[in-house]
Amino acid sequence: MKIIAIIPLLIMGYSCAVTGQGRKHAPQVQQYIANRAPLHQKPYIELPLGAIEPQGWLRTMLINQKNGATGQLDQLYPLVMNHRNGWLGGDGDQWERGPYWIDGLLPLAYILKDTALITKVRPWIEWSIKSQQPDGYFGPSTDYPAEPGLQRDNSRDWWPKMVMLKVLKQYYTATSDKRVITLLTNYFRYQLRELPKHPLDHWSFWGKYRGGDNLMVVYWLYNITGEPFLLELADLVHKQTFDYTTAFLDRDLLSRPYSIHGVNLAQGIKEPGIYYQQHPEQKYLDALKTGFRDLRFYNGMAHGLYGGDEALHGNNPTQGSELCTAVEMMFSLESILEITGDAAYADHLEKVAYNALPAQVFENFIDRQYFQQANQVMATRHVRNFDQNHAGTDVCYGLLTGYPCCTSNMHQGWPKFTQNLWYATADKGLAALVYAPSVVNAYVGNQIPVSFKEETAYPFGETVRFTFSADKKASAITFPFHLRIPAWCKQATVKVNGQIYKEAAGNQIVKVQRTWKNGDVVELVLPMHIRTSRWYENSLAVERGPLTYALKMEESIKKVAVEKEKVDFGDTYYEVHSTTPWNYALQDVPANELQQAYTVEKKDSLVSYPWDQARAPLLIRTKAKRIPSWTLYNEMTGPLPYSIMWGLETTPAEEIILIPYGCTKLRISQFPVTGR
Repeated sequence: MKIIAIIPLLIMGYSCAVTGQGRKHAPQVQQYIANRAPLHQKPYIELPLGAIEPQGWLRTMLINQKNGATGQLDQLYPLVMNHRNGWLGGDGDQWERGPYWIDGLLPLAYILKDTALITKVRPWIEWSIKSQQPDGYFGPSTDYPAEPGLQRDNSRDWWPKMVMLKVLKQYYTATSDKRVITLLTNYFRYQLRELPKHPLDHWSFWGKYRGGDNLMVVYWLYNITGEPFLLELADLVHKQTFDYTTAFLDRDLLSRPYSIHGVNLAQGIKEPGIYYQQHPEQKYLDALKTGFRDLRFYNGMAHGLYGGDEALHGNNPTQGSELCTAVEMMFSLESILEITGDAAYADHLEKVAYNALPAQVFENFIDRQYFQQANQVMATRHVRNFDQNHAGTDVCYGLLTGYPCCTSNMHQGWPKFTQNLWYATADKGLAALVYAPSVVNAYVGNQIPVSFKEETAYPFGETVRFTFSADKKASAITFPFHLRIPAWCKQATVKVNGQIYKEAAGNQIVKVQRTWKNGDVVELVLPMHIRTSRWYENSLAVERGPLTYALKMEESIKKVAVEKEKVDFGDTYYEVHSTTPWNYALQDVPANELQQAYTVEKKDSLVSYPWDQARAPLLIRTKAKRIPSWTLYNEMTGPLPYSIMWGLETTPAEEIILIPYGCTKLRISQFPVTGR
């Protein structure tokens, strides 16, 4: 087994970032943090915050966050995010919601290099660092009475600290503030002393299921300091965390409804992969693959997530999937990808990011759904067949509809996605493993600064163009450039300066090993073809590239004011209605006729905000038949007809339009199938 210490690649700090102490510092030199012996070598290494700059539509998403709830949640949700918050030293909420918000606000601030947002983050960081007590504990330490609508656990609950650990880790990569290393070292010594007496589930069960987040920061600190006690702590944290490895390998957990909380699963599913770094046994990788496979089979849906409303709840496309699940699953996939280098996890990450996430949040990045449905034909206030209901507002859009945890937690999705587009590599190169318009500035080889500009209409377009640049004083630079070929791509083409470098089948990483010169262009062509997949009741989903397509329906958005009612979900919310039919069945088409049965029409793929019905860059036309007996039930689609149900009454075939799932608020994405 090959083991390495910190890779001798350096990266300069960016743009005189503001430190937590309120003064500007000169550019810092910071090492890429690879695994230190005896940890197993990672193939990919996260870059510091600020190294990757979003472009095009992705930048629009982050600017919308800045101007929306991420940038102003303290004004929009003052009950929690004000000066009384326990994470600012006040007598208000001291549990997860403040750290959740900062876990998205901080990377957004440093990715955009936005001084106003950095200033907004700073008090949370400063208070957290200065709160450390002589025994090593940090964070709120006094229990206050619960305010209405807020959960109150003992202030020393391990779980909220896990979120702040992630925040502090990100802050350090952006600023190199050594106070973070001191705080984490002292806190982890405190954990090592206290966990035998007060295990992860002592104050609440959340820590037991989410211990993987704690574990990953322990390893991160070990890679910086090399303190042996951290590996002892890591084994203890793993032992006290729910045993996902055994649960996945025994294949019982994911086949049973209500067996686990959906967000716990999204966060915890990465734990076998995190622990694999210290104990690189095949069973941990097998557990990951088995867990994801069974999750899809028993609970999966066409948008890339699963029924969990809030407990695990099967794969009927009317079951809900929580917004927290989307962003936490994205982070878990990002974490696993870095450790395993398995391209399949990047495929899954894009499936969630490019389908489930944009469909669940309005363009203003203020109003969002608590639960989304894969087949969702009205978003109204009504009690549905979910495991948990919150005044019937769970599928309505609003700042606080359903339950407010997602209001605080949704912010991490796009910033962390941006942060994981590019990686340093163990062989001193760069990797583009997830595709979106961006620019990366990094070091390769023997600390040589380079840059790639990534221009693409992906996930709508088939071509990704990378333009290389370096300091004109630098001579020829040799290093490998890793590119992922998604599994859905039958054969990709990699071109260098217009010449074919390699043709490759899907589900692999291609390395372009060469001596680079300024202006070199790598073009990755990923032909996208119509394909179908099967789901609940043998229903059919239409896919092209990383996108799932759904029925285009009329969408009428209605703002509802709440009067004379004490509610926890705000003064207003939004319902979405439609008068257009939805009860369509797709026709049974042999695989060799799919490209003829579905006609792709390309529109403007470079719009600044593509996740909207009116601005959808692509649409697909096909034939479908209506099923008159398939009607509404409980303001949802009724029981899904089994595909193919012979003798089922249908209307004559007519043309329908499908658009990307992420562009819809109402849709059918899992269709029954009838004979032709």
